Amino acid sequence: MAYATYSDVQKRMLRQMSDAETTVCNALLDDAAVLIDSTSTKATDVVKLAVSCRMVIRALGDGTDSGVPTGATQGSVSALGYSQSWTIGSGSVGQLYLDKTDRKLLGLSNAIGSRSPIESFPEES
Repeated sequence: MAYATYSDVQKRMLRQMSDAETTVCNALLDDAAVLIDSTSTKATDVVKLAVSCRMVIRALGDGTDSGVPTGATQGSVSALGYSQSWTIGSGSVGQLYLDKTDRKLLGLSNAIGSRSPIESFPEES
């Protein structure tokens, strides 16, 4: 069950989606819901809608013709050597992934937990 609709995604895009992209968008929204459900159980419906839209827009491209892939965190361009390189933060272009902001919105953190083997567990009464 998707948390967003094609219309929700289209409102946030800078371009009109083609008919083929509409079909892909609906499938990606279903996949995004599965990914969200597998990582977060505490997120509100509003957050799930926003994160779903963000994920699908990254996968489809936002419509800006900047030459920079959506979601890129670093990049470099050369001239006469015809070279480009881009670093994607948490996934790859055309795939659904949760970026750092999505993870924060869903209440996920990068905290590292630990347990001391020396300390005992509380005794049950």
